[in-house]
Amino acid sequence: MPKNILAEMGSQVGLTPARQNKKEAEEWARRQSGPMVNPSFEPDDFLPQSLSPVKDEKKKPGDKGIFLVNMKEKNLQEVEEYEPYDNRVVEHPTTNTETLLHLLKGSLGTGILAMPHAFAKSGYVVGTIGTLVIGVLCTYCIHVLLDSCYVLCKRRKVPSMSYTAVAEAALSEGPDWCKACAPYAANVVNVFLLIYQIGTCCVYVVFVSENIKYILNNQFDLKVTAVEVMLYILLPLVLMNWVRDLKYLAPFSAIANAVTIVSFGIILYYLFREAPVLEDKYPAGKIADFPLFFGTVLFALEAIGVIMPLENEMKTPKDFVGNCGVLNRAMISIIILYIGMGLFGYLKYGNAAKGSITLNLPSETETLASVVQGLLAFAIFITHGLACYVAIDILWNEYIGVRLLNSNHRLLWEYVLRTLIVLVTFGLAAAVPQLDLFISLFGALCLSALGLAFPAFIQSCTYWYYVSDSERIRMIIKNAVVVLFGALGLVVGTWTSLDGIIVTFSSTNATEASK
Repeated sequence: MPKNILAEMGSQVGLTPARQNKKEAEEWARRQSGPMVNPSFEPDDFLPQSLSPVKDEKKKPGDKGIFLVNMKEKNLQEVEEYEPYDNRVVEHPTTNTETLLHLLKGSLGTGILAMPHAFAKSGYVVGTIGTLVIGVLCTYCIHVLLDSCYVLCKRRKVPSMSYTAVAEAALSEGPDWCKACAPYAANVVNVFLLIYQIGTCCVYVVFVSENIKYILNNQFDLKVTAVEVMLYILLPLVLMNWVRDLKYLAPFSAIANAVTIVSFGIILYYLFREAPVLEDKYPAGKIADFPLFFGTVLFALEAIGVIMPLENEMKTPKDFVGNCGVLNRAMISIIILYIGMGLFGYLKYGNAAKGSITLNLPSETETLASVVQGLLAFAIFITHGLACYVAIDILWNEYIGVRLLNSNHRLLWEYVLRTLIVLVTFGLAAAVPQLDLFISLFGALCLSALGLAFPAFIQSCTYWYYVSDSERIRMIIKNAVVVLFGALGLVVGTWTSLDGIIVTFSSTNATEASK
């Protein structure tokens, strides 16, 4: 995997593509990345003259005096002639096939391993239909976000924009109350991105510790707990996250990709070495458990973090969208993979399916099962550095590092931040080492917003003044349904997951107190 793709695969922020030289890259990043590298981002900086906010010489009493010029009332030649795709300079552009493979590889992680447990909450019929519906909705919202990004890039004559920059730019072109919220859009998006990345790191810590615990218990007869394993891997995690340049992790990531592919092949062997049966399996689960299914599927399916970086690095980015584009082909394959893993995993293990299917493998009696657990634990352990890198990037480059530019201890504070983030993920994971609840929580809390509600809201603001009244009404109704669905999933899914975490935490404390 090229290192420029590696650096962005886990990034929810859509870092900019490489430029021809260092000086140009620094200037280009400063101008185009939006709030990621320039907290004082002003939407006016990127508007072409024909679209710049202007003073209304005939303003009425009570008017704010600033408005966005309607494209339909202006000469559009300058905007229409600018093509963002043609103005991107990528050092090592990827082909359509390479992009497809990167997107598929990015989907093979802890999320797909949790699908059998998700189906245990929903049942095999509801799980199959629900995963299909959620997958289609996620794909639609990705298309909406990419379309809005493309339109905003054309208007502002920039080759690409990050997620945070798109959100801020879109709100600045929406109705008046949205314009008032535009300066805060980047911070809101960054909060969700940060929570999601830290949550992902928590999931990784629990996954690695649970699988290592099973190996030690079953193969070496060492009775250890998941929390004790977390303590064993804490120092290696801290040291790995002290690596400031991702290129040093690239060789390990390549090994992890190969290990993951082999491990999934072995898991499929265990699933199909005996014919799956419907006995004691249910077509529909309890309604109360559906939010857990929803959050898990969102966590597994939603690829909002890798979409924009991958599209930015393509040799032919126009081929990314479209009916037979790279995105649709990838998402169709991913949905089929996830439905297959969830369905056959549930038919194999039933309601006993655990937060990761690796924990259901017969490691007590078969060494091969323990090998799979060890291989995937290693692969996810390496991936922790990439996920943590994104959280560090958001906190350091946007909030903390920019305030320490003249500090003599700037590097020391950066290492302190890196250590603290690892300790936070360790503390959360150790407090409630429940893989399924963590996956559902962060899927419902963050990806309902980042993957569903925000793209629909961004599209509404992007086209607010550029469509007819009837088109605007249809757009508002359509996007309102998506936003409400995302908001409902966020609230109900988060509440259900938190309730499960509280119950687990209380029972754990009660058990320890009784000893």
